[in-house]
Amino acid sequence: MFYFFFMDFEDRRYRIAGRAAGTNHAGRFERHRREVVDDGWQREEDEPLPMLRTETTEERPRRIITYNRSPDLPFDRSINPYRGCEHGCVYCFARPSHAYLGLSPGLDFETRLVARPDAPEVLKRELAARSYRVAPIAIGTNTDPYQPIEKRHGIMRRCLEVLAEAGHPVAIVTKGSLIERDIDILSDMARRGLVRVGLSVTTRDAALSRLMEPRAPAPARRLATMRRLAEAGVPVRVMVSPVIPALTDPELESILADAQAAGARHASWIMLRLPREVSPLVQDWLAQYYPNRAERIMARLREMHGGKEYDSAWHRRMRGEGPYAELIARRFDVAVRRLGLNARATPMRTDLFRPPKPESAQLSLF
Repeated sequence: MFYFFFMDFEDRRYRIAGRAAGTNHAGRFERHRREVVDDGWQREEDEPLPMLRTETTEERPRRIITYNRSPDLPFDRSINPYRGCEHGCVYCFARPSHAYLGLSPGLDFETRLVARPDAPEVLKRELAARSYRVAPIAIGTNTDPYQPIEKRHGIMRRCLEVLAEAGHPVAIVTKGSLIERDIDILSDMARRGLVRVGLSVTTRDAALSRLMEPRAPAPARRLATMRRLAEAGVPVRVMVSPVIPALTDPELESILADAQAAGARHASWIMLRLPREVSPLVQDWLAQYYPNRAERIMARLREMHGGKEYDSAWHRRMRGEGPYAELIARRFDVAVRRLGLNARATPMRTDLFRPPKPESAQLSLF
């Protein structure tokens, strides 16, 4: 079942189905705001509003590998085949990145997407550079590489083909069941110690999932994907992310147990994060769907961030501090020990890497 509602006073031009954000406020870098005024001439019963559809444009990147120096991340480089994400998770910490494109972190983030079709070729060129030094590449850390538009564009699969041919290690994060399409590549890379997959499961409640991550696969479908990957020999981590206080936190142990039964070998968790525009979007969502819990949820988050809705400091931004954060961490630790999900993951191999051969019209002598 999809839930239908209308945008607030800011924009009543479209009917929204299966979208998590309820507003589309201009990005923080924009000088102007727009406001739609109802002149009283058009009534919905006379002419139904058109459905808000997903639009995709293309970008030709000069570089595709993004490097970071964040001390609380287990990787220093990543790839994003797409900007924006049609899964539309209301809590997505990556929403503010859409403001750099002159778009809204609200509905634009989940409806105005950017595909990067040249990403595989650019990746191949960067891996072939003399200065390149191999280390695991993370994919899916900002937007999901297996969101619905990947079925049409196939950018992620072509990136995997480049990495597999070069013997390059990769860590993938997704909610998308479309990853099953690439089991042929992933199973081969797994045999060579070149891949790990993290599947995010936020709740076991399908109705709740449909409200807060409306176009992502249902929780049971994600567990089925986890099982298929595990049966193919691909090492899988269940990511209980984000944990939402007083909403999804009671499910922590049951999610871990279901994932372990589906073949997950490892587990991790992250507390709900509300950077920049994410905070008002989530608070609007809570007011609409969980008004009786909204105040309690926000109070818990503020307790963990020194009275603020979010603290971006290294090592605190992912989990917060204080009694409640410590309680969740303790529950998680006890559960993963009991389920055998706390084993240290084997490092991915880097010794198999061979730089791709540069494209050239000149024939090789050997």
